[in-house]
Amino acid sequence: MSLKKILALTAAVLFFLYPIAIPAQEGAAYPPVRGAWLTNVDSDVLKSKSNIINAIDFCDSIGINTLFVVVWNKAMTLYPSAVMKEMFGEEIDPTLAGRDPLRELIQEAHRKNIKVIAWFEFGLSSSYRLNGGRILKLKPEWKAVNNKGELVEKNGFEWMNGLNPEVQEFLLSIITEVVKNYDVDGIQGDDRLPSMPVEAGYDDYTVKLYKKEHNGALPPEDFRDRNWVDWRSGKLNEFMRKIYGSVKEIRKDVIVSMSPSIYPWSKEEYLQDWPSWVKEGVVDMVCPQLYRSDINDYIKALDEAVSSQISKKDLRKFYPGVLLKLGSYYAPEDYLKAVITENRKRGVEGEVFFFFEGLRKYPDLFRKFYGERRTLGN
Repeated sequence: MSLKKILALTAAVLFFLYPIAIPAQEGAAYPPVRGAWLTNVDSDVLKSKSNIINAIDFCDSIGINTLFVVVWNKAMTLYPSAVMKEMFGEEIDPTLAGRDPLRELIQEAHRKNIKVIAWFEFGLSSSYRLNGGRILKLKPEWKAVNNKGELVEKNGFEWMNGLNPEVQEFLLSIITEVVKNYDVDGIQGDDRLPSMPVEAGYDDYTVKLYKKEHNGALPPEDFRDRNWVDWRSGKLNEFMRKIYGSVKEIRKDVIVSMSPSIYPWSKEEYLQDWPSWVKEGVVDMVCPQLYRSDINDYIKALDEAVSSQISKKDLRKFYPGVLLKLGSYYAPEDYLKAVITENRKRGVEGEVFFFFEGLRKYPDLFRKFYGERRTLGN
């Protein structure tokens, strides 16, 4: 057998075995991500091992090759965490006590050659409409503060200060705990990690740091002041580098993925300058939340991303988030067909759906588009 045929055969075997983007040399080809977010809200999958097995079998049958499973929600881990037990006295969400759903999911998924990305959904939020919850009750110095001296609340979520080194170390400790203790294929933050509402930054720590770097001047009272936005978002960029470096120091093969909001809204409202993360190479995969219900609106957001936010060489890292289900809403089948078609027209070879339960409504659609999940292209 010629060397050319041997190399071709080896490549085919590798593509069969690894159906997800694995960090590789620039320009390298890899099979596309066909993924879904798996939550513990409006879903029973994580509530029992039998539910997990059924969900994995279903994903395998329709071509889903990657699951982004929540491991951090409502200020609780969904795996037994020594960090959480030591710091806050509760090692896992009480509804899951006595089990390890993350380990169960990884074992079942890997049997079907489905990759598992640990999704830190709650990010830098401390609570949802609980006035800071138990984290800020025990660590009041961690709270994010607005220009009125109040705890920052946005869309119902209350926030920790994402620029505080202790807060960053806490998030890094649970991220690295997962990477060290579980055979995950990757980790993911979203619009709450690394992130902070634009209204935040008026706590004592951040004000002192700003003054130190600005000849004693106080931060602008206007939280939307452009230079003030840039400074805080730059500090979150530094945190992103810490996340990437901390993960890669433990395991270089673990994918670092992020799912921010649409840019520039992500920076204007949550200080997330994610195109900079892509340019700097501190993310292996980015899944911006292109959550639209009208195909023309989706195409507009998609074109903005691929034309000005993602370079051609980085397009292989780009897998847009698509809204499939939210409460009683299901995206129409024609809309989903159009989204996948428009992605492919632009060289976007995969997508991630929010969220898993919506897949059950359209199994034939996904089988049609994804077919055998281990193959390249459509």
